[in-house]
Amino acid sequence: MSESDNAVQRFRDLIDHHDRPPAGMGAELSALWWTRKGDWHAAHDLISRVHTPLGSWIHAHLHVIEGDLGNAGYWYAKAGRQGPDRPHDLEAEWEQLAAAAGADRLP
Repeated sequence: MSESDNAVQRFRDLIDHHDRPPAGMGAELSALWWTRKGDWHAAHDLISRVHTPLGSWIHAHLHVIEGDLGNAGYWYAKAGRQGPDRPHDLEAEWEQLAAAAGADRLP
């Protein structure tokens, strides 16, 4: 298992054992936290205020979960990414997002 995989697993474990993200956690990781907890609206509210390519990618991921693939396509384009053209592996994408958002920099 790579260092990035270990970091993502530690992030997953943190989420599984706590109700809320720790104080001071960035918006991207917090949105991914709420995504993992199943609170789409909390995740969407947070990420809607993040105007970066990573924020747009997370925004796209949320709209795939929602089933709004047209809106997801818009956010993938804003992120500079190609949207999926085959069945989407949401778990694998969440892991990629967590790694990109800095799960390896958690205490």
